[in-house]
Amino acid sequence: MGNLRQSFLAGLFSIITIGILTFLTYKTEFGIFLLASFGSSMVLLYGYPDSPFAQPKNVFFGHLITSLVGLFFLYFIPLPIFLTIPLAVGFGVGLMILLNITHPPAGGNPIIVIIGSVSLDYLLSPVILGSIIIIIFAIITNRFILKKPYPKQK
Repeated sequence: MGNLRQSFLAGLFSIITIGILTFLTYKTEFGIFLLASFGSSMVLLYGYPDSPFAQPKNVFFGHLITSLVGLFFLYFIPLPIFLTIPLAVGFGVGLMILLNITHPPAGGNPIIVIIGSVSLDYLLSPVILGSIIIIIFAIITNRFILKKPYPKQK
């Protein structure tokens, strides 16, 4: 029965969190708050909040670093896209692991950045602002509603 409760609550809080980001994106003039990889972040933040990959530092910096890598390859590495994308993903994954900020959903960000040919503004919104919003919701939900120690204390 615990697994049923956990899966229901993870789904419910994912709906709420992504719903807020969707509302901000489509019903306000504030900009874009959705990043496809945030959907995968929900799995970790609400399904497995004890995971090191679900901790706020990893979520924020994982998304930020891999998006920066995607932008770097998009604007400064003049190779065909079939080479740029795998190189950017590999560098992004490698940097997350090297810097101890691994957040698996962020591994897809270079693909999103390069295919979308995004501008530097993309770093602020959706990457930085969206990451902060999902982290705040994860803290509120896990700590205050589910009474889980999140972020996990070392």
